[in-house]
Amino acid sequence: MAVRDIRLFGDPVLRTVCAPIEDIDEGVRALVTDLVDTVELPGRAGVAANQIGVAQRAFSYNIDGDIGYVLNPVLVEVRGEPVPTGEGCLSVPGLWHDALRHPWARVEGIDLDGNPVVLEGEGLLAQALQHETDHLDGTVYLSRLAPETRKIAMREVRESNWF
Repeated sequence: MAVRDIRLFGDPVLRTVCAPIEDIDEGVRALVTDLVDTVELPGRAGVAANQIGVAQRAFSYNIDGDIGYVLNPVLVEVRGEPVPTGEGCLSVPGLWHDALRHPWARVEGIDLDGNPVVLEGEGLLAQALQHETDHLDGTVYLSRLAPETRKIAMREVRESNWF
């Protein structure tokens, strides 16, 4: 359908805990199309529904050319000790900081037909699964930064030309 504009840090929808999708109707199908269209742009690993202004539990991903989506995703398992991992966010453009992320993650949800979807892996996929489910829980990655780094990042946000 369309590449949607990304909501920026400070928009209340990014702090919203997204509602589960109850009925898979044409609106949800259009949302998935928009999420996939929006994540296909270069440099994007994932887009959560609230990042495009929709407070429903869904995200799209684009990891090494593998593009897809998950409805009602739940982060069900992580493995390994969290490690500082270089991370950015479309909703916080221009910033890149180390956030604590587990090296392996597993998300379970459903597709548009109600069939189970399981995504699991390490590296960028694990990071994206954690990052996108955080979004759907109303958490922006800045909350995952060490206190001193968060202070620097918040100064960068205040000084940015988009805030």
